[in-house]
Amino acid sequence: MKKMNKFWLFLILAVVVYGVGQGLIQTGILNAFYSNMLILMIINIVLAASLHLVIGITGQFSIGHAGFLAVGAYVSAIITMKFELPFVLAIIIGGIVAALAGLLVGIPTLRLRGDYLAIATLGFGEIIRIVFLNIEYVGGASGMMVSNMTTWTSAFVCLVITILVISNFTNSRHGRACIAIRENEIAADAMGINTTFYKVAAFAIGSFFAGIAGGLFAHNFYIIQPTNFGFLKSFDILIFVVLGGLGSLSGSVISAILLTIISTYLQQYPETRMIIYSIVLVVVMLYRPQGLMGTREITDFFGKKKTAKGGN
Repeated sequence: MKKMNKFWLFLILAVVVYGVGQGLIQTGILNAFYSNMLILMIINIVLAASLHLVIGITGQFSIGHAGFLAVGAYVSAIITMKFELPFVLAIIIGGIVAALAGLLVGIPTLRLRGDYLAIATLGFGEIIRIVFLNIEYVGGASGMMVSNMTTWTSAFVCLVITILVISNFTNSRHGRACIAIRENEIAADAMGINTTFYKVAAFAIGSFFAGIAGGLFAHNFYIIQPTNFGFLKSFDILIFVVLGGLGSLSGSVISAILLTIISTYLQQYPETRMIIYSIVLVVVMLYRPQGLMGTREITDFFGKKKTAKGGN
């Protein structure tokens, strides 16, 4: 019953947020600049949520997430621009191909741990970037022209599906198995949990939603280039998760919103943006190493207030 209440509360909140956003865009209160910022915010939230599943829930330190973003972006762009198929189909196919890439990378590399896994995933991300850099079919270094098809509605639907799937996965027995792996992989293995299976599954699901974000990204900026998906992009996504709190989906969402706003207003000063990012990370690590939310969710605070009232 409690889970159902949270589900319906989330849906009602989502409908309200969508309605307000759609109304502001339709009436012209939000111009093209702010509309684009909202869509970029959604893309970053999807990316943060997908990496949250890999790092925050399963505890696998991956810094090659931009590679899956690139796969989804280029595959979806090829589907719409070269084969002239529907945008929705392109988004789905981009996510599936990114998930397959996640399986291809995850099966051999997820036997590694810690720094070794980070280096392996970083290498994968750079390989993907170099591959697209040298394929003339997708424009090579010049990039690929893509029609603008990403709308507030399509982006918001992808966001809601992403949050629901990752949240439900986390609260399922499969999610509990992933959390057990994060806490102590040796103990989880001793308890009979198939650690390799769950690590690869979480990696594939995270890659799928990164691919979905890639499709939205590609059809929002008219042109995609390999330089958009360098290792610095992977660090940007990593910052969302670390700043929000490893293990907190709410924290990843909040940090993605805050940093998107900061990044948008500082986009003319990329060096300044990176300096601010660095300062924020240093301050957070010094004074709140567990991140903004730690491992807690927003719903935990409401539960505590309700319990306190009952106790009184």
